[in-house]
Amino acid sequence: MNKEYNTNINWYPGHMEKAKKMMLKEYKNIDLVYELVDARIPRSSKIKNIYDIIGNKPKILIMTKKDLADPILVEKWILYYQNLGTKVIAVDLNNNEDIKRIIDLTHEMMMEIQQKRLEKGLKEKVAQVLVVGIPNVGKSTLINRLVGKNVVSTGNKPGITKNLTWLKTSHNILLLDTPGILWPKIEDKEVACNLAAFSAIKTEILDVNEVGCHILNKLNRYYPSILQARYGLMPTNMDINYEEWYGLIAKNIGAMRGNEVDFERVSNRLINDIKDGYVKGVSFDNEF
Repeated sequence: MNKEYNTNINWYPGHMEKAKKMMLKEYKNIDLVYELVDARIPRSSKIKNIYDIIGNKPKILIMTKKDLADPILVEKWILYYQNLGTKVIAVDLNNNEDIKRIIDLTHEMMMEIQQKRLEKGLKEKVAQVLVVGIPNVGKSTLINRLVGKNVVSTGNKPGITKNLTWLKTSHNILLLDTPGILWPKIEDKEVACNLAAFSAIKTEILDVNEVGCHILNKLNRYYPSILQARYGLMPTNMDINYEEWYGLIAKNIGAMRGNEVDFERVSNRLINDIKDGYVKGVSFDNEF
């Protein structure tokens, strides 16, 4: 099985370009930015050239899905971004306390604006917040939690939100929902495979078996106990024999066609195990 990565991936649907232009038009109305990244890939899932979109607007970097990520690396990435001068918060979007932490930090960052308005005799301003991030980092889930009802569609796949919409909350916060944005071309094989492994880009953009091999390589290198417990594979310090490992997994999950291994079915199982939360406590951005 060929395990060479395609490193010249074009992925920029028209709605993303349209959304970027619309965001720039709304720039003057924005007080604060929520930039969402996946805590399991906090470097790979950051929007490239984010400041071309948000300029010098105050920003909170929200690392989502912390409950699925490696907790040690989550803390290291928080410190990494804090040292760059960024406000960072790691959250589980299904946790009410974490949602409250986002609300509290938002109002804390609005205090200077509110104080100036108070001094001028003006009433408190509703915080107008741009919510931005690549596909499938939890933007719609966060918005629904803050609004208090399902006002935008959610799904564990990229490309759900298509348009820009201002949405009211009961927290004195107005949210601008945006489609997930990726950069026009992904040239870094590590980033591309990380994004595909965590469903930020559609798996058909990459060879699904390349993504499966990438997942096995990461588990072997950083999470050998998961590799052994979930797939019955013994970690190795040598080059991985992917054909052998795929064969063992195929036998365990019934992915054999006679004597032939159904490589695509095995790869999809590896990807879906991450998507469905069967493989958790992992982070694939392991180096700083």
